[in-house]
Amino acid sequence: MMIVSSFADLLALLTILICLLHRCGANYEVESVDGSGNLLSAKLTLVGGTTQFGPDVKQLNLTASLETDNQLHVRITDADHQRWEVPQDVIPRPEPALEDVLLHSSGMSNASLPGSSTMSSESSDLTFTIHTAPFRFTVSRRSTGDVLFDISATLVFKNRYLEVTSALPAKGASLYELGEQTKRTFRLQQNDTFTIWNEDLERSDLLDINLYSSHPFYMDVRPGGAAHGVLLLNTNGMDIKYGGSYITYKVIGGVLDFYFFAGPSPLAVVDQYTQLIGRPAPMPYWSFGFHQCRYGYKNVADLEGVVAGYAKAKIPLESIWSDIDYMDGYQDFTLDPVNYPAKLLRPFVDRLHNSSQKYVVIIDPAIKKEAAPPQNEAVGLFLQRNGTNYVGRVWPGEVYYPDFMNPRTAEYWARKISEFRRTIPADGLWCDMNEPSNFKAWEPLNEYDDSPYRINNTGIHRNLNNKTVPVSAVHFNGVSEYDAHNLYGLLESRATHDALLKDTARRPFVLSRATFVGSGRYTAHWTGDNAARWDELAHSINTILNSGLFGIPMMGADICGFNGNTTQELCSRWIQLGAFYPFARAHAEKTTVRRELYVWEPTAQSARKALGMRYRMLPYIYTLMFEAHTTGAPIARPLFFSYPQDADTYGVDRQFLLGRGVLVSPVLEAGATTVDAYFPAGRWFSLHDHSPAITLQTGKRVTLPAPTDSANVHLAGGNILPLQQPGLTTSATRQSEFHLLVALAENGTARGELFLDDGESPEMGGMGGNWTLVRFSCNTEDSKGIITTTVSSHVVQNSYAPSQTLVIGKVIFMGLPSPPKGFTVYVNGVELKAAGTKSRTNGVFSVSGLSLVIGQQFEIKVVMSH
Repeated sequence: MMIVSSFADLLALLTILICLLHRCGANYEVESVDGSGNLLSAKLTLVGGTTQFGPDVKQLNLTASLETDNQLHVRITDADHQRWEVPQDVIPRPEPALEDVLLHSSGMSNASLPGSSTMSSESSDLTFTIHTAPFRFTVSRRSTGDVLFDISATLVFKNRYLEVTSALPAKGASLYELGEQTKRTFRLQQNDTFTIWNEDLERSDLLDINLYSSHPFYMDVRPGGAAHGVLLLNTNGMDIKYGGSYITYKVIGGVLDFYFFAGPSPLAVVDQYTQLIGRPAPMPYWSFGFHQCRYGYKNVADLEGVVAGYAKAKIPLESIWSDIDYMDGYQDFTLDPVNYPAKLLRPFVDRLHNSSQKYVVIIDPAIKKEAAPPQNEAVGLFLQRNGTNYVGRVWPGEVYYPDFMNPRTAEYWARKISEFRRTIPADGLWCDMNEPSNFKAWEPLNEYDDSPYRINNTGIHRNLNNKTVPVSAVHFNGVSEYDAHNLYGLLESRATHDALLKDTARRPFVLSRATFVGSGRYTAHWTGDNAARWDELAHSINTILNSGLFGIPMMGADICGFNGNTTQELCSRWIQLGAFYPFARAHAEKTTVRRELYVWEPTAQSARKALGMRYRMLPYIYTLMFEAHTTGAPIARPLFFSYPQDADTYGVDRQFLLGRGVLVSPVLEAGATTVDAYFPAGRWFSLHDHSPAITLQTGKRVTLPAPTDSANVHLAGGNILPLQQPGLTTSATRQSEFHLLVALAENGTARGELFLDDGESPEMGGMGGNWTLVRFSCNTEDSKGIITTTVSSHVVQNSYAPSQTLVIGKVIFMGLPSPPKGFTVYVNGVELKAAGTKSRTNGVFSVSGLSLVIGQQFEIKVVMSH
C-alpha cells in the first residue's frame, strides 16, 4: 500500500493519477525528412500539446543511423536548445554523422512527404522506418519482418518530462533486465515497473524497488530464439512500465537516445551491447577465490583469528576484507589507532601476502569536512551547492563529496589512495555508499529539487533528494546532480580503478555498490545488503544474471546473508550456491551471529566440497573471464543463452549456467530433499562423480536428490573442461597439474578452450601480451565396428605457457560408447602401453600419467573395437 507522508507527496500522487486518466501527451508531425546511405534525419513540429509537467518543446530533431551492421542509433532532441546527454568521455561513442548538414539540407517538405521513409542496408538485419502521418517510427528485423520497436503517435517532449511508448507483441516477447531491482522472476512479468534512480536502500525487505544501480537496457527474446537489445542511454531518473503488449518510458530530463542491437543470438546481443558501452574489465586471477568479510571485525586479532579458522578447517580463503571498522572515526584513508594501528595491521597484511592471500578494504566517497584539503587547494574538488562545497552527513559526520567529473578530483583521489597504500598495501578497494548516500535532511534550493513528474522513487514517489546529495548540487562545468546523479558510482569506480592501476601497475580489483551503463569497464558489483533468508537466496540468481547481461559479469551476493541471523542449514545451502557465483564473498552485519564457514561443521563440509569444485574449475572460470573481456559474454548465464530455441528455458531462474555448459541446480528451500531442475535436450553428466546422469531427446524437468552437503552441478555433453587440483589459495591451485574433462555429445564431439596469463597484468589477451590460448576439440569416427575418439589441441597463442611448467597429466572421457571388447590409446601417434595409465569405471574412461605440455599441440586417440 502506498504511504503518503506529506502534502507534497499527496500532490505528486494526484498529479500522476491525473496524467494516467487524461493522456499527458502531444503529437508531432514530420516537417521534413532527408537521408543518405546509413543515415536518416527528420524535423518534427509540435501539433497541439499540453501544459501538464510544463510546456512542450516545439521543434525536435530526429536522427537515425546504422552505426554498424548490428547497431542502430535513434536520437530525438530539442532542435533549438542543447540538452544534457551522457558525456563522450564517460561512454565514448560515434557522433551522429552529417547531422547538421542533413537537417538543414533541401529534404522533402511536409507537403511532398510520403507516408513513410525507410532506411536499411543489405548488410544489416535492422530496418528503420519513419511514419509521417501521424509521426511514429518502427524498427524491424529485415530477414523476418518482425517488428522490434514501434513507438506510438503520442510523443511527449518537455524540458523535464519525456514520454514514449512502444508496442510489443501481445504474446511471444520475453523481456529481461532493466534495473537494478530485486525481482521474483528473471523474465519480466506483465505490469512490472522499474524506477531508474540510484538509491541507498536496505534492500532485504524490498521487491520491485529501485536500488543502487541504473541500467535502462533490456533484451527481448522472440519465439524461435531470435534476440535483440534496446538501450535508452539517459542518466536522468525515469519510470519504465512493461505492460506485456507495450513498454512505456517516462523520463525527467535529457534526450531520447535509443540504441538497438540486432543479435540475433543472446550472446550476440551482449557482444554488440558491450562493444558500445565498453567491454568488462579483466579481473585479477586471485579475485576468483573465496573472500571473507564482516562489518564488525573488532581488531587485527579478530582478522587473524578468522584467517586461522579457515586454515584449521582446510577451507579455501583467498582474501580477508575490512569494512569501516578499520578506520579512525570512519574516515577514508585512516586507521583506528587502537584496534587497527599500522604497527599491527601492516605485519598482518605482509603475512597474508607471504601466504599468497590478499587484503581488501572499504572506502566511501565522502571526505570528512575537517580532513579536506585547504580551501585554496580544494577549489573544484567537491560538489557545490549555492556557490560553496555542499556539506552532507554520513558515517564520519559532516562531509564533502568528491566531484569525480573534475579531472583534478581523480588526481586527488589517486594521490590519497597511493598515500594510504604506502602504509597498508591493500590489494583491492571496495567502493560503498556511492549512490551517493547522504544522511542529512535537505532544504529546497531551486526547481531541480522537486521535479514536476515524481518518479516512483523507493516505491512511494519519494523526492529525488531522499538519502542522497540534493539534486540541485552542481558538478564540474556546471552539470547538475539532477542530470548526473546516476553517474556518480561509475565515475568513482573509474577514478578508483585508474588510481590502483597507476599505483600498482597491476590489474585492479574494484567492487562498487552503485553502477550505471558501462560500469563493467572498471568494477565488479554485488547485490548489496541482502538478508539471511531463503527467498533472498533464491532472488540472488536473478540479480546476478541481470548483472551479467548489463556488462558486469563479476557479480555476487553476500553468502549466508548480510542482515539478520542465519542458520546452519541456510548457510550450508548458500555456500553450495555461492561457490558458483562469479564473485564469491561471505559478508555479514556486525550485530548478527558469526557465520564464517567453519563455525558449523556441516557448513564447513559443504564449503570444502563446493569451494573445492570451484577451485578445481578455476582454469575454466578464468577462461570465461577472458571471454567476457573480449566478447562481453556473461560468466553466469541464463539457460536460454545456450539453448535459445528451447522456449522452456526462457522462464528458468532457479538454475543457471557457468559459461556454455556447466549447469548449477541449487537447493533454495528449507528442508528440501529434492530439487526440481530443468534439463535441455542432450547428455548431462554429474560433475561430482562424472556419472551419465541424464540423457534427453527433448528438454524436461527432472527431480534430483538434494544431498545435504552439495548442490547438483552437471556438465552438458559437447564440452571440454580444463581443470586443476584444488588448493587453499588460487596460487596453490595454479601450480598443480591440469586435467581435461571431455564430455561427449551424442554425436561424439566436444570442444573447449583454456586461457592462461600471469593473472595480474593490466591487459588480458592484448596484442603483444604475454598469454596463452589453447582450443581443444574432440571427434568420433566409426569405421566397421572400430570406433576412434580423438582429442586434439590447437594453440592460438603461446607466449605465457613456455615460461611455466604447465602440463596436462590426465584426460577423462565421459560418454564413450558401451564397453568395448578392447581399446588402444595413442598419444601423439605412439601407443600408450604403460600399466595403470588407462582405466574405465562406470562408463568413465581415463588416461593418466601424461605429461602434455600446455602450449604444445597434441593428439590423443582412443581406438575401441566392438
